[in-house]
Amino acid sequence: MINKSLPFSRHEMRLETINSMAKTASPAQTSIERAISDLRRGALVILRDTSAQTAAVIQAAEMATSMGLKIITQITGSQPTVAITNHRALTINITNQSGNILSIGLSPDSDATLIHQIANPTFTGKENDTDFNLLEPEMLSIIPEEPGGIADRAIQLVKYARLLPSVVFARIPLAEVDQLSNLTKNNGLLLVESASVMSFQKLRAQRLVPATSARVPLADAEEAELIAFRPVDGGDEHLAIIIGKIDITNPVLVRLHSQCLTGDLLGSLRCDCGDQLRGAIQAIEGYGGGILIYLAQEGRDIGLINKLRAYNIQDLGVDTVDANKQLGFEPDERLYAPAAEILKQLRVQSVKLLTNNPDKLQQLSTAGVEVVERVAHIFPSNPHNANYLKTKSEKTGHLF
Repeated sequence: MINKSLPFSRHEMRLETINSMAKTASPAQTSIERAISDLRRGALVILRDTSAQTAAVIQAAEMATSMGLKIITQITGSQPTVAITNHRALTINITNQSGNILSIGLSPDSDATLIHQIANPTFTGKENDTDFNLLEPEMLSIIPEEPGGIADRAIQLVKYARLLPSVVFARIPLAEVDQLSNLTKNNGLLLVESASVMSFQKLRAQRLVPATSARVPLADAEEAELIAFRPVDGGDEHLAIIIGKIDITNPVLVRLHSQCLTGDLLGSLRCDCGDQLRGAIQAIEGYGGGILIYLAQEGRDIGLINKLRAYNIQDLGVDTVDANKQLGFEPDERLYAPAAEILKQLRVQSVKLLTNNPDKLQQLSTAGVEVVERVAHIFPSNPHNANYLKTKSEKTGHLF
């Protein structure tokens, strides 16, 4: 049986779930969730930075349409621009500008095809690219955007939506910023605050609540219980898999595992995720007990579709880190605040962490979870993932 010092036995779960209902989603969180949904279906959203007295109409670049461009122009009275990350800019051969976010000015005759090409993961802007002439950086207006500004927050918002990190946007004239309520109502658009984008992930982690639990015997650990957590805004769900007997007065053996459909479920040989998942369950069972936290962070938190896009780029000879950059993402987009929150709710104060990733150690420690020991978690490579593991060691600091 699971040690009763844990707060979430199945019997106690009902009371805990009822008590957790006191946590409610804030209007800010709700607006971000709605914006994520709107952006994923190609809708326009208005993003406002109250502190800077600026606002913009935005649309995800990969969802851009000619009608959307027309509406953006009609609402703002100005020609839209395309914001991309510096990683994406370097990929498409824009090397004469600095800054984390760059805006590419569009001419009046630009259409959605050009925007899609700017965001297209396989387009590089190099001379051997079949669409080389479609984008000529030296002929475009390219300006760096302010860190933390409208364009920066807009790209973060489309990242939350698991879309390519590129947006079409146009700023709303300053004289109309104070009239945004009428503007959103008249055009049927959602208004989102820039500050809400910035605080979204932290608040979502803090507002995780246990939804239910169940006994689930596993092939490698028959004495296991799953506790499902979800944020009160209805976002991504995470699991805590409690294996064997746990004494939370001592350091608990813990593994943080990011969801990998291809590796965990399909047995993909491109990564070592399936081996790590099953190996962690076996290691925790052999230790006598511990916790595996299964995080909804597919593809290092870029989402399944973007991960498959990255695979296509890797098939052209690009490594896993540079493939993410070619998409416009950071090499690793994951934050482990949800894992830290789950451990705190399980009243786990110190852990022995099964990991090769020093970033997990640092993030958990920063979040207030004491890591007393790193336990290596290494598995043999195969011909399909040898370069992947080598890249993780050389470029992301993994300890093998």
